[in-house]
Amino acid sequence: MKPRTTVLAAGAAGVLAAAALAGVVTPASAAASGCSVTYTVAGQWQGGFQGAVSFTNLGDPLTSWKLEFDFPDAGQKITQGWNATWSQSAAHVTATSMSWNGSVPTGGTMSSLGFIGSFGGANPKPAAFSINGVPCTGGVTTPPTTPPTTPPTTAPTSAPPSTGPAPALHVSGNKLVTAAGKTYRLLGVNRSSGEFACVQGKGMWDGAPSAQAGIDAMKAWNIHAVRIPLNEDCWLGLSGSPSGSAYQQEVKTFVNALVANGITPILDLHWTHGQYTGNVSACSDVNATCQKPMPSAQYTPQFWTGVATAFKGNNAVIFDLFNEPYPDAANNWADLTEAWTCLRDGGSCTGITYAVAGMQSLVTAVRATGATNVIMRQGLTWTNDLSQWLAYKPSDPSGNLMASWHSYNFNACVSTTCWDSQIGAVAAQVPVTAGEIGQNTCAHDYIDQLMAWADAHGVGYLAWTWNPWGACAGSGNDLIEDWNGTPTQTYGVGFKAHLLSVNP
Repeated sequence: MKPRTTVLAAGAAGVLAAAALAGVVTPASAAASGCSVTYTVAGQWQGGFQGAVSFTNLGDPLTSWKLEFDFPDAGQKITQGWNATWSQSAAHVTATSMSWNGSVPTGGTMSSLGFIGSFGGANPKPAAFSINGVPCTGGVTTPPTTPPTTPPTTAPTSAPPSTGPAPALHVSGNKLVTAAGKTYRLLGVNRSSGEFACVQGKGMWDGAPSAQAGIDAMKAWNIHAVRIPLNEDCWLGLSGSPSGSAYQQEVKTFVNALVANGITPILDLHWTHGQYTGNVSACSDVNATCQKPMPSAQYTPQFWTGVATAFKGNNAVIFDLFNEPYPDAANNWADLTEAWTCLRDGGSCTGITYAVAGMQSLVTAVRATGATNVIMRQGLTWTNDLSQWLAYKPSDPSGNLMASWHSYNFNACVSTTCWDSQIGAVAAQVPVTAGEIGQNTCAHDYIDQLMAWADAHGVGYLAWTWNPWGACAGSGNDLIEDWNGTPTQTYGVGFKAHLLSVNP
């Protein structure tokens, strides 16, 4: 998740803010039960409204759940819902868990259950709720139990730290491989600030160290890849401070240090030039001060020519062409064929007022320098949609092209069914890495499910984000609490534990 404004379509996945599990096991025969519910009207208009519901499990852990309530007014009807299977019979509403979000630990909160509804003369809030038939009064009922037992705990075994420099990489079939032919997955984190600090008066790394101590903290997590978001204006010297050669040198220093420590750097073009004030605009500034729907033909090929020239000959460095395209949102999802064509070919794209650089032109700019580095190319809808990635794949004379995919719990493609049919189809032909994964709570239930699927399908992943912004007190995507690499609870703890259990 970036410091940007993003509006996503309804039907996105829900979120689970899980508290840390207690270290005891209570016998099933003595199950405690209890819950509390929050119901809000997130927005209301003539005859319609958007409802939001969250509940906290105060009893024993749940493996599935059914939320029930009654609308007070006969005219209140649900027309569309998300993050649960919604149904309504007369005034009675039922929302049941889906395959991926049924587990709710003790103290865990299931949030972002939502729906669109209609109403007649009044729109009062429901008075009572239940979970699995238990009234949600805010209290807990605990039957007599036998003394709990404490299971043994086993800390994850730390994988050995990286030794030697990061390997040169190339594409072989649907795998990313080393020069020796060994399959290599990109497993690691995003290290944000190179995209925004220089244009927000925060220097280069927003106070974050790029020196050895910071890299050592990453290595302690078994991080083997770091994605570095960049700013087009700052690289080209158009605006920002540092900019031009000073900015470029900072990037080179960090990249070289990562490579020397056995960590694969991924250079991502994140914020770009070009004024965009259309649908889902993040800012009206022509300068690179936010995420734009597509890169500009005016400057982006020049950016990639410069980056490729700086790092050609070092195939341990990967190029991520453009963070999260959304030309489909720019044309209000009116013509997906046109949006996929815009993504590949650029030019004049509906809803975007500047000339667009398509991905083919950026691949061509990189290869014209003689660089054969692996290139990551995106999909649509903020890189969550890869449904037509293969059909609109750019031509790459080096054959070193792979797919970039982003997956958060609030995106549209959030189920194993979607991953199997859409992402798996691409991964069967080219390497795929989820350049960003995360969830907008500090839980790790969604990324756990995603990483398990990715591990089984040879897909890499990089979590957002290795920054201690303090956004994980209850929601956010911070992996660390400080630059020493202290993991946040529970998002960072969960991701670190998983990294320590796998190898690239």
